Amino acid sequence: MNRPESPVPYGAAVSADDTHTLRYELRLPQPVEKVWGAVATQEGLPGWLAAADPFVRHEGGAITLRWQNTDENGVATVAPGQVTGWGPTRLAEYTVDPHGRIRFDLRPHDTSGTRLRFTNEFTGSAAYRLDCLAGWHLHLEFLIDALDGHPKDWSTWNLDRWRELRAAYAAAGQ
Repeated sequence: MNRPESPVPYGAAVSADDTHTLRYELRLPQPVEKVWGAVATQEGLPGWLAAADPFVRHEGGAITLRWQNTDENGVATVAPGQVTGWGPTRLAEYTVDPHGRIRFDLRPHDTSGTRLRFTNEFTGSAAYRLDCLAGWHLHLEFLIDALDGHPKDWSTWNLDRWRELRAAYAAAGQ
């Protein structure tokens, strides 16, 4: 099966039993400060991922991510947790239930762009790993759109693209 076209490079999974680490690396044309605003502020997160309330922006602070999309049963994820890593304009890390540790590491790239390394560590089944690979991939596509001035219109959400990505990751043996 061919992988569907995507502005996001496909992620990789490393698994040991039911513990999984997913990794994606993006090179974005926007400056670090703009990407930071999307991944580490209450104003930026809803445009591509989830509403964040509460969101106490320092290590040890409370965070609850409320996904704006739904799963196949029409359920939206509510993920309470804690800010477990914080380095303004460089590192935002949230450990939330059920998604585990999600980490955004930003570095300058080229003259004005950003290299974003995204990591997600969690426990779950192999099927859940595929769900997460497809889900994060899709949300990173939404991030690119949001950074280009087109935040996700959640009223248009459906599972078609997620299903396509999940099938591609499964076919690739991820």
